[in-house]
Amino acid sequence: MADLNSINLNRLITFVAVVEAGSLTAAAERLGMAKSMVSKHMQLLEAEVGVGLLLRSTRKLSLTEAGRTFYEASRQLLQSAEQAVEQARTGRDTPQGTLRVAAPIDYGVQVVAPLLSQLRGRYPALKVELICGDDLIDLIAEGIDVTVRLGKLADSGHMAARIGKLERWLVASPAFIERHGMPADPEALQTLPFIAMSILRQSGVFTLEDKAGKLREVRMQNVVFTANTAPACRAAALAGDGVLRATVFSVQEDVAAGRLARLLPAWSLAVGDIQAVFPASPHVPQKVRVFIDALKAVGGG
Repeated sequence: MADLNSINLNRLITFVAVVEAGSLTAAAERLGMAKSMVSKHMQLLEAEVGVGLLLRSTRKLSLTEAGRTFYEASRQLLQSAEQAVEQARTGRDTPQGTLRVAAPIDYGVQVVAPLLSQLRGRYPALKVELICGDDLIDLIAEGIDVTVRLGKLADSGHMAARIGKLERWLVASPAFIERHGMPADPEALQTLPFIAMSILRQSGVFTLEDKAGKLREVRMQNVVFTANTAPACRAAALAGDGVLRATVFSVQEDVAAGRLARLLPAWSLAVGDIQAVFPASPHVPQKVRVFIDALKAVGGG
């Protein structure tokens, strides 16, 4: 068994920060340390462990095979230590440390970012890092505490908490409707110019249901604008470029202000779920719990 007395465990924090930040400079900024001190800690850690952990070049920094294994073990050790501390503080209303949250761009900007700022106001000892992107993120590899996912979840070993309903509307700008007319039924809808989100499979194919339960499959035949983010698609809809199938939280203010109008309001799109996903653990960190509770309070936004 390794003699832990010969290893400065505080250097593990620096090592994990270097790996996750991608460079000594970025890690130094994250930790509030001088780059020279970070470099010295890494040299001393490698000497203490007795193997090389990092491969350094003028352009990038990467891990040795031993370094990759050591990083995973170090990250788990630090998470366990943090959870142990937070568990010991159960009952104290003071989440601490850095909460790393990932979310889709539109939901992250419109719902999560303001919510995290409110939490910061309630818990000054809490720091937050929000990563917005529409690609699926690996929680463990990226060191994410909790991610928000829209729609159906893929099978995983993670835990999940339902936040609220994911509803969508069909919308278009008043100028677009003036040029093309208001569609009277799903058949008329599918011939109109359509704005598609490229990261969704078959975004132009969906099912509508009326109040009597009648289902109609719609296949939009004229995709004129494609983008890889929801905000870009919304911008195209506001500019009058086409029909958009949008999440309610992203366009409800536009509809209320008259910048966009709902199409076929008597027909509804399938409702999904908004869920918070976080790594399985016997003790969910307090900072994650308070974030999820606050998110549930706002639901779909």
